[in-house]
Amino acid sequence: MTKPVSALPNPPSENAGYATRWPVRAGDVDRNGRLRLDGIARYLQDIAWEDLNASGFVDSDPAWIVRRTVIDVIEPIRWPDHVSLRRWCSGVSTRWANMRVRITGDAGGLVETEAFWINVDEKAGTTARISEAGFEHLSASTDQHRLRWAPMVDGKPPTRSARDLAYQIREADIDLLLHMNNAMYWQAVEQFLPGRAELLVEPYRAIIEYNAPITADQSLHIRSADRPTGLHLWFVTGEKCNAAAHIGPMHHMSANTE
Repeated sequence: MTKPVSALPNPPSENAGYATRWPVRAGDVDRNGRLRLDGIARYLQDIAWEDLNASGFVDSDPAWIVRRTVIDVIEPIRWPDHVSLRRWCSGVSTRWANMRVRITGDAGGLVETEAFWINVDEKAGTTARISEAGFEHLSASTDQHRLRWAPMVDGKPPTRSARDLAYQIREADIDLLLHMNNAMYWQAVEQFLPGRAELLVEPYRAIIEYNAPITADQSLHIRSADRPTGLHLWFVTGEKCNAAAHIGPMHHMSANTE
């Protein structure tokens, strides 16, 4: 069951973290001009790479994978617009970190995000300790230095049904790690939104938790369920749930923590 919605933490200071800006491009929006969730996910990847290079840890801590992404659409961002992005660490441990990104549109749009990133050793294929300098850099913007993983969505899919959507994995979905890129999961989520427009008329939260990678040779089905909290999705290959998602309104969001 999805946990109650609480607001994502504010930055510790106005100038915390790394900041950049760029235009919203036509390829990132839907037919109504709304910045899509997969477009937002690509923004998170792009600013993460920029931040890694700007902070100087591209050699000591170069490889990270996403375990979870939370996207709070407070006010939709639309095309054409320019967006400002700010990225900072909101929680860290020796091998992973929560990274917040605030996206604000010049026209008034606002999207708050937080992603759980895991530092990995690409050669060994295992989690890796963050370098001492990297840990010091990340921990400077948060008091949470013993971050632990706790799931936020229901990871147990319902039984197979006629509602299952067979989803074709495309060559363009596969990234450098030979896995389906995390932003491409959000494209699959977008397939379900035209029929659930009521989820998008007020502030809403969308979450994906990635449990196991999806590769090009796998057969992917997406199971769905409508529940009082919103829309639930499960990305299933065979009998394995590779990822789980939830999209629902933020009716009971608590105030931002400082």
